[in-house]
Amino acid sequence: MAERGLQGVTRRRRTKGCTRSRAHDPRNDDLVHRQFRPDGPDRLWVQDVTQHRSAEGWVYLAVVIDAWSRRVVGWSIADHMRAELVADAIDMATWRRRPPEGAIAHSDHGSNYCSWVFGQRLRRAGLLGSMGTVGDALDNAVAESFFASLQCELLDRHTWPSRAGLARAMFHWIEAFYNPTRRHSTLGYLSPVDYEATTVA
Repeated sequence: MAERGLQGVTRRRRTKGCTRSRAHDPRNDDLVHRQFRPDGPDRLWVQDVTQHRSAEGWVYLAVVIDAWSRRVVGWSIADHMRAELVADAIDMATWRRRPPEGAIAHSDHGSNYCSWVFGQRLRRAGLLGSMGTVGDALDNAVAESFFASLQCELLDRHTWPSRAGLARAMFHWIEAFYNPTRRHSTLGYLSPVDYEATTVA
């Protein structure tokens, strides 16, 4: 590899995340218990937020992922961590997918996911909120895996002079690469889009 000027891409040790949990926030029970293999689409969504720095400051990305196909069905990018960030992501997901009543929306205990605004969006969509235990990445492993791939395959490979450029790169990676092209061992080495197109739920 060295002779050809190639270098392997490795995952960095995870730095402190952007989850902000407060003791008095209302919490949902864990309805998932690390069982991330639903028997069809839009029965279990997982959600999380990550952050990455540009020269102009932080950019925040909230995603909603269908655990069945690993497809990102909703996302929101902003320069803030207010509750609207995660509310906009769940709004996109419900508009795109029209989930059945009682589908589960699983997250960590971040204060955004405990907010009144986000809770209202879940209730309006007929979704059941679910949360893993505090500080345990395995309780939201699908979302954590997605962000590890994003970090390794895009974010850590470049410097980002502007927030706008970083936001465009995140959008392009999700919609033009990850969903239609990136293969997953858990999907029989199909991309999320191909898995949904070829698999009968």
